[in-house]
Amino acid sequence: MSNIYGYARVSSRDQNENWQLDALKNFGITSEKIFVDRQSGKDFNRPQYKRLLRKLKAEDVFVVKSIDRLGRNYSEILEQWRVLTKEKGAAVVVLDMPLLDTRNKKDFLGTLIADLSLQIMSAFAQIERDFIRQRQAEGIAAAKARGVKFGREPLPRPDNYPQVRADWLAGAISSRTAANLLGVSHSTFIKWTKTDADK
Repeated sequence: MSNIYGYARVSSRDQNENWQLDALKNFGITSEKIFVDRQSGKDFNRPQYKRLLRKLKAEDVFVVKSIDRLGRNYSEILEQWRVLTKEKGAAVVVLDMPLLDTRNKKDFLGTLIADLSLQIMSAFAQIERDFIRQRQAEGIAAAKARGVKFGREPLPRPDNYPQVRADWLAGAISSRTAANLLGVSHSTFIKWTKTDADK
């Protein structure tokens, strides 16, 4: 007897996967057969996805809400589609894209339509991801141009830093001793000296 499994993914623990779970349950999948990963879609190194693959057998059905929940990398999506449909022999259903439903499309034309649709949709998923990255980079660049600072505030140098640095430059003390005298980590002291050397 074949099983129907659902797969959901959110990019972080802060995101809510309920909209995907509701769609999968409405399709008739029970909670114990739904697998959820909370991490990026950039690759398929996901524990729950791997666990689901181990359970998946020929004639089982793999259901996902949308193709970007499966992944966002074009070549990876195509490879996993091949694994699911060819290696595992499972049917795949993408709820948001009826053309990507291989349950009753075992003939040549049905397989061709599903494969072409997959290539188009997965390409769009990667294009969207690339646009998001580009917009983020442009937003960061624009913010930096306006003087917005990113990251933590730099640690202020203690009052005795000039003397400790001078002793270190003279070879009187080691960099680790200097860091201890200043009450900072060794890497912080080295970073300060490099910054000062570039001025």
